[in-house]
Amino acid sequence: MLIILIKTEVPAMSKMVRWQPAGDLVSLREAMDRLFEDSWVGARAWNFPSPWTEPALDVFETADQVTVKAAIPGVKPEEVEITITGNLLTISGEAKSETETQDKNYLRRETRMGAFSRMLELPAGLQTDQADAKFENGILTIEFPKAPEIKPKSIKVKAVTNGGSPSKN
Repeated sequence: MLIILIKTEVPAMSKMVRWQPAGDLVSLREAMDRLFEDSWVGARAWNFPSPWTEPALDVFETADQVTVKAAIPGVKPEEVEITITGNLLTISGEAKSETETQDKNYLRRETRMGAFSRMLELPAGLQTDQADAKFENGILTIEFPKAPEIKPKSIKVKAVTNGGSPSKN
């Protein structure tokens, strides 16, 4: 990042501004975050994703599964298509506009209408063939069970005595 400072002649007392170094650090950090995010998203960075064409996602995991939630209000469950190719999840569909009538004049219209699509790379080790999808109140929830070999396991630690054999405790 190149920073250019231009010094102009201004009376010293008329332009006194309090310097807040923490604010500069936050701005620098945000700029660096954007730089790294943009460089790692690849081709998608050039497509300028829009909340109108790509639904917002929440993705979280528990010990047993990974859950993907997509906000797609105004869409009927039968208008949503979910496909999985390898580890790539694609959610697509179309929010259809209500039938227009001549007796109404919109003063503002912000509801999302039209086709949408969202792709997400799933983590390895999921049983995608056993996925379960539900749609409630405009939220699509897809649950992917984890394969048994990647679920967390507990291992009990045994104390060893000086002789090298485990103690009876």
